[in-house]
Amino acid sequence: MELVIASGNKGKIREYRDIFEPFGFRVLSQNEKGISLEVEETGTTFEENAVLKAQAVYDLAHCAVISDDSGLEVAALGGEPGIYSARYRGLETEHERRMAILESLEGAADRSARFVTCICYIEESGERHLFTGIWNGQIAMEESGTNGFGYDPIFIADEAEGRTTASLPITFKETYSHRARAVRELMAYLAARQGKE
Repeated sequence: MELVIASGNKGKIREYRDIFEPFGFRVLSQNEKGISLEVEETGTTFEENAVLKAQAVYDLAHCAVISDDSGLEVAALGGEPGIYSARYRGLETEHERRMAILESLEGAADRSARFVTCICYIEESGERHLFTGIWNGQIAMEESGTNGFGYDPIFIADEAEGRTTASLPITFKETYSHRARAVRELMAYLAARQGKE
C-alpha cells in the first residue's frame, strides 16, 4: 500500500520511511507522487495546519497520506512563536528567530517552554487520525551547541540535565522529542490495527 508524505523535507521523508516500511507501506514523498503543492498554513492550531496539508495531498493522491505541523511555545510570550515558529516575526534566519526569543525573555523569571508536534494520518479510506507529542523544557540564557536545527540551541528539555538539545547527541532528540512522542503514538495505532487484520 502506498503512503505519501505531505512534505518535501528529505530528512522527514527518511524518518517516516523507516517507520512505515516495516508496516508494509511503500513510502513516497509528494514530489515522487507527482504532486508539487505548497499548502498555505491558514489554521490557528498545529492540528488544523497538519490536517490542511494532509487533506490537500490526499485529495490529489487518493491514497494514505501523512503530514505534521510543529513548533515552539514559550509561556512568558503567551505561547509565541507557536504555529509561526518557522517564520517568527518575519525574520529570515534561525539565528535571528532564536535571538528574538532570548531578547524578549531578558529579565523574565518564567522561562518555561514546550515543543508541540501534531501528526495527521489519513487512511486510504479517507479516515483521519491525529497524534500529538509534547516536549516540556525551558529556554536557555544563551545559544549553545551545534547539533540539530531551529530552536534546538536555546531549548533545554526537562530530561537534558541543563544542556540544550543542540549540545546533546542527535539520539537524545530522537528518543525524547515532541515528534518522537507523536510518532510512538502513531506506531502504537498502526501496530494495534495490524493486529486486528
